Amino acid sequence: MPETILVEREGRVAILTINRPDKLNALNQQVRDEMLEILAGIEHDDSVGVVVITGAGEKSFIAGADIGEFAGRTPFDQRHAMRSPRVFDIMASFPKPVIAMINGFCLGGGCELAMSCDIRIASEKARFGQPEINLGIIPGGGGTQRLPRLVGTGHAMRLILTGDMIQAAEAKEIGLVEIVVPAEELRAKTLELANKIASKSPLTLKIAKEALRASERLPIEDGITYERDLFCLCFSSADKEEGVKAFLEKRPAEWKGR
Repeated sequence: MPETILVEREGRVAILTINRPDKLNALNQQVRDEMLEILAGIEHDDSVGVVVITGAGEKSFIAGADIGEFAGRTPFDQRHAMRSPRVFDIMASFPKPVIAMINGFCLGGGCELAMSCDIRIASEKARFGQPEINLGIIPGGGGTQRLPRLVGTGHAMRLILTGDMIQAAEAKEIGLVEIVVPAEELRAKTLELANKIASKSPLTLKIAKEALRASERLPIEDGITYERDLFCLCFSSADKEEGVKAFLEKRPAEWKGR
């Protein structure tokens, strides 16, 4: 059983809560290792359609890396600690949709983990930032790469070079999060969204996510070709046949996941 992560199920949604509230849910090596182990199990669990990531308590989603682990580390120690597979990359390439439910401080490695998710929904009390510059380091969990892709180079430069925190409203304005809701509605609104997504064809969700992620790495011409290939691949699935039949018969589809 994991010691630092709580695992809940609500229908086809798995809710993973990083449970270190006394440390503002900071990411240490144990959290990273346990998250990788849990995700590996969920990936092959057909009863789970969507994953939600959050932090315990009301103060913090993830306040960053556990800085205590940095003290005295050599470059070789740090390189070993950052060996693959890394939780940020596994999250980004995970075949099922992943939603970050951001309930407070979302800083440093926590912001990087949120950016690795597919959708971010935040409490209006949430705060965001990449404060690594204040420690004499730079973001190391993909922040310099994922942040400009989400908000543009100018906003990314401002946040990373100043280390400033921004409020949830500004995070939504610049595109760092998709949805901001009152704190008391965060869980309900997140699960409403997660359950809506989980009601779709599991196979088609996987293909759609793959096509969308490809847009981050492919030139537009190659991306369009890849999308066309994946679109045609859908025509080999039982879910495509069921979806079309259900539409014509004006009834809800009964997905098979194949």
